[in-house]
Amino acid sequence: MPIRMSTAFVVMLIVAVPLVESCGPEARDDRSSARLAAFTDSITVPETPENTYDAATGDISPWWDHSMSETPSRLFIEPRPGGGFIELFNEDGDGALHATVIVAERGKRLRFEGPLGLSGMAVTVVTTYDFRPLGSDSTVLTYTVRMSGELPEGLPDVVRTTWHHFMGERFRSYIESGRHRESAR
Repeated sequence: MPIRMSTAFVVMLIVAVPLVESCGPEARDDRSSARLAAFTDSITVPETPENTYDAATGDISPWWDHSMSETPSRLFIEPRPGGGFIELFNEDGDGALHATVIVAERGKRLRFEGPLGLSGMAVTVVTTYDFRPLGSDSTVLTYTVRMSGELPEGLPDVVRTTWHHFMGERFRSYIESGRHRESAR
C-alpha cells in the first residue's frame, strides 16, 4: 500500500527540517531530567471520613509545616472545584497558589494539581486524597502523588518522605490529638 502525504505535511517538513538543523547546541532539546514518578500511601485515623476531609481542607496551618514564607499569614485549601491550595505571605494578599482543586467530594475524594513546593520547576504534580470509612469511627486516608516533568535524580524519594511527614506524622497526630475539633469551632 503506497504511503500518501498531504501537501501541508510535506510543506511542514520542508520548512521545519532546516529550522531544526540550524539550531545550535544552545537550542537543543535536553530532556535528561524529564521523568515520571508516582506513589501511594495510606494512614488510618480515628475520625469519620467527613471530619477527616474537613481537617484536611480549610485552614491546614496546624499540621502543614512547609511554606514559602517563613511565617505565612494563612495556609489553606478551598475544597471546591477551582479552589486553591493557597499560602498568603501577609495581610496585603502577597502569596502563592500552590495548587488548584480539580475534584472535591466531601468525605470521599479531594484532588488538586500544582507544583506545591516545587514551584519554579517544570513539573506537574497531581495529588489525590481518598477517604474510606473503617468501621463506624475511623477513616483510611489514601494519598496518591503523581509527578511528571523536571524531576532530578532522588527528588521523587524526597517528595515521598515529605508526604509521609505531612500525612503519616503531622496530620495523623493532629487528628489523634483531637486538635482538629478545636479548629472546627
